[in-house]
Amino acid sequence: MPSNSLIQKYNVPGPRYTSYPTVPYWESGDFSYEAWMQSFKKSFRESNAAEGISIYIHLPFCESLCTFCGCTKRITKNHNVEQPYLEAVLKEWQLYCHAMDEKPVIKEIHLGGGTPTFFAVKHLEDLINGILKTGTKAKDFEFSFEGHPNNTTKEHLQKLYDLGFRRVSFGVQDYSETVQKAIHRIQPFSNVAKTTLWAKEIGYTSVGHDLVFGLPFQTIEDVVDTIEKTRSLRPDRLAFYSYAHTPWIKGNGQRGYKDEDIPKDEEKRKLYEIGKALLHSNGYHEIGMDHFALETDSLYKATEEGKLHRNFMGYSHSKTQLMIGLGVSSISDSWYGFAQNVKDLDDYYQLLEWNQIPVNRGHILTREDLIIRQHILNLMCRFETEWNHADACFPELPAVLSELSEMKNDGLLHIENNKLVITEAGKPFLRNACMAFDLRLKRRIPETQLFSLIV
Repeated sequence: MPSNSLIQKYNVPGPRYTSYPTVPYWESGDFSYEAWMQSFKKSFRESNAAEGISIYIHLPFCESLCTFCGCTKRITKNHNVEQPYLEAVLKEWQLYCHAMDEKPVIKEIHLGGGTPTFFAVKHLEDLINGILKTGTKAKDFEFSFEGHPNNTTKEHLQKLYDLGFRRVSFGVQDYSETVQKAIHRIQPFSNVAKTTLWAKEIGYTSVGHDLVFGLPFQTIEDVVDTIEKTRSLRPDRLAFYSYAHTPWIKGNGQRGYKDEDIPKDEEKRKLYEIGKALLHSNGYHEIGMDHFALETDSLYKATEEGKLHRNFMGYSHSKTQLMIGLGVSSISDSWYGFAQNVKDLDDYYQLLEWNQIPVNRGHILTREDLIIRQHILNLMCRFETEWNHADACFPELPAVLSELSEMKNDGLLHIENNKLVITEAGKPFLRNACMAFDLRLKRRIPETQLFSLIV
């Protein structure tokens, strides 16, 4: 475990780098709908035949509010909202299809939320069929979804399997009743066990569990108990996320507990290190940041082959240059640019009525952005990066390396022969290394806190 002095030294607010530039540093004032569509079309022409495209669909509805969640969501028990929303998503997809000059090859579909399993099985079936009838599935396609153990039925799992889904992740967080009550996520182990075993029985090749450390009132005993219960179900992969406490963000549901109820610094890191040791002892390998997988899982194989990729959907075993985000608040990524949809549901519907893709803001990457984005992606996926050719260099690189010298002196990374490698001791501070490359962050230090603490 990192020493307390290192934790105190490097535990600063920082991004999680699902993108570069990070969303608060997008130049949205210079962004336009026309610029995004130009970027989208360029990426589609370059990538469709070679690798296909990814589609992320945001399904925002939940029946109750989980107070640890920072995602865009709409809390309701009214299921009449389902069909109008999915019709809107399909209309958005059609608008993108009209902008394509050939039939899309679909490599990935991911249903996120919110709670995708809030939706009726028939409605999800209509959604996926509506997407697929205008596209072609790639030979190595991967379809995945996030399931809530309390409302994912065997029918959900079977129907989505029949439609081509082979990966499912269940949000577990923690099994402690005290923690569950604090985060308003009452979810017994029996529900997780039931849905996990159903998925394996049906034939899903990758079943994942999402765990969170650093939650309010969480103790070492809670983490040990949660991982022991998880071990008994043997999911193929695990996310073991650090709880990001960001109560200042508008619309965030993080309430019902106080700052002093949340483990911090060394106490929080101990929860992770003990959890990680238990996972390692049970055959799980650390993948990138916050992720673990068995050797039989595609995420582990991608790591071994140097093919691990990271985007707004998290880590993936394969890369697509173009990812289209559908639904309220979704983010699209053409590699050359980002575009985020409006977050307000009424605005989303209104723009689609006007036959406009509901993009609200975005960023077109500069040449410098593209270089730095690749370095950060290399660090996040391989714990190393190098700059032995012109395409990997930028004028501020010597200053970046100078800034990293302190991490080097602390044994957290090596720099030699135009190559930077994060050491085992440095992995908990991976985001610090990425921040050294983040020129936009350094040029405009935020006056208020934008990001959660790194450790």
